[in-house]
Amino acid sequence: MKTIAFITVLSIAFHHTQLFGQDGNTEIIERNMEGHIFRPKQLMPTPENIGSLKLPPGFAIEVFAEGLGKSRMLAVAANGAVYVTDRDQGTLTLLQDSDGDGKAEIKKVLAKKDQLHGIAIDGDDLYLITVNELYKTAIHPDGSIDSLLLLVDDLPDGGQHGNRTLKIGPDNALYVSVGSTCNACIETNKENATMLKMNPDGSQRTIYATGLRNTIGFDWHPQTGELWGFDHGIDWLGNDEQQEELNKIVEGQDYGWPFVYGDGQFEVHHDPKNMTHEEYAAKSVKPTLLYDAHAAPMNLLFYTGNQFPGEFNGDAFVTMHGSWNRAEPSGYKIVRVRYENGQPTRIEDFITGFVTADKKGQFARVCGLAQHTDGSLLVADDAHGVVYRVYYK
Repeated sequence: MKTIAFITVLSIAFHHTQLFGQDGNTEIIERNMEGHIFRPKQLMPTPENIGSLKLPPGFAIEVFAEGLGKSRMLAVAANGAVYVTDRDQGTLTLLQDSDGDGKAEIKKVLAKKDQLHGIAIDGDDLYLITVNELYKTAIHPDGSIDSLLLLVDDLPDGGQHGNRTLKIGPDNALYVSVGSTCNACIETNKENATMLKMNPDGSQRTIYATGLRNTIGFDWHPQTGELWGFDHGIDWLGNDEQQEELNKIVEGQDYGWPFVYGDGQFEVHHDPKNMTHEEYAAKSVKPTLLYDAHAAPMNLLFYTGNQFPGEFNGDAFVTMHGSWNRAEPSGYKIVRVRYENGQPTRIEDFITGFVTADKKGQFARVCGLAQHTDGSLLVADDAHGVVYRVYYK
């Protein structure tokens, strides 16, 4: 069986000294940083590997569809039609489980656009997004769609983070996550590293929040209506820096990137304009919770169904795609964010085992999430083109 050899760990040491002048005083900050490059060996999603996954008692996981290239983002229409994007091929594929056995018998490519990634559904309207373009189409009762209507063609260029995602908010506005072009830099386009807000027709586009390096996964809490997103931390700060950030995203707020991260640490390679790092930290919003550095949160979804036990309602699921620049891999799992009274209290494992016990091999890089009409959870793996179905027995 063909596998892809894992990359030998590459360690790179950095020594950085920077001077800060404040009120006539000079502060010397020195940092020794060490970076690593390591990816576990890619294994196949065999029945044995899938059977080794660890889930909470009463839960099960099975293959809903496969052979989907590099399946990324998911959305489910009210009629049960499932849509999945493949960024590399630029495709939108329809999946349908006609007989209700938990497996998709129908798999049909409906549209193709270069670097198609994000997807959102609002009633019979389906929205798709590439790096620079936003499209809209209509869903037919049989799951097919109309031709794509171009709404926006001037979103910022992608650079390092071109994976746009979008959702319709409780206010019926369209929200679009636009990542940074770089690891840590001062952007020339003010719309990079932001959450954008616009009308469903693409008009009246504004910056909703800024200082967000790459918040691919975001959703609104079903009880409070508050917007939450999981932001990717800066790379090359070491194995355990920067941790991934769970933020309550509030209109008009700045979340610190690239100058401030975590609980107020400074990214010393870049200086804020006309203020100190301390002053910038005071005006930016700190994350509510932190998670393992480099785990790479990809999608965030609040559970609102009734197929899972009631205690899961109002909690969030997050796919952790998995690290590449950490000596020991982090991520490669699905986590549950526990909420109490509308606020997150802790993050715990939900499904683990996609990476082997010795952490040298993995058979899935989990990505998109969607709640099916029956309340089960669909999960996309972009390493092998599999969509999994998670359900409570």
